[in-house]
Amino acid sequence: MRLPRFYVDQPLAPGKTLRLPDGAARHLSQVLRLAIDDRIAVFNGDGRDYRARVSGMGRPGVILDIGEGGEPEPTPPLTIYLALGISRGERMDYAIQKAVELGVSGIRPLFTERSMVQLAGERLERRMAHWRGVAIGACEQSGRRRLPGLEPARTFSDWLSEAPAGVLLLDPEASQPLVGLGRPEGPITLLVGPEGGLSPTER
Repeated sequence: MRLPRFYVDQPLAPGKTLRLPDGAARHLSQVLRLAIDDRIAVFNGDGRDYRARVSGMGRPGVILDIGEGGEPEPTPPLTIYLALGISRGERMDYAIQKAVELGVSGIRPLFTERSMVQLAGERLERRMAHWRGVAIGACEQSGRRRLPGLEPARTFSDWLSEAPAGVLLLDPEASQPLVGLGRPEGPITLLVGPEGGLSPTER
């Protein structure tokens, strides 16, 4: 039986005791209805799962005793980043969720000409925190033990001025399919626009 998995932003080591974050603690106790002595798995993005036992519940929160770490997540044969035009609401969440489940190493949110979302200041900070939560949830559900990077959102033009080598534009009007390209020699970045696609100028 697969153990429920929870992300904790803390160092993990066998024999360590820690308090589960409030959101995860509520899910563990109120949704999963776990109890003292139940077993779960925790990870912090360092590449390993750690077995844990619920040793305390109550006013201090959910307390875990950390056990042995599992095998490290294998290094992917190809490092893939996703440069993603910012879409509205659930579309962006879905794109991030599926990209994480499919194994991207990092996500770079971009404001493009056709992005319908205008974010700045605190609103942007809250949205970035939300997207990070989406990525964490996707790791918890898919079994990924390494947390993909989520870079600060920036404009397409700023990103393009510093874009790394090996960028592939995913364009429905492209004349050459991915299958026609040779095997990459190093990391690649897949670029895709928001729901309206990239503008002709951006392409």
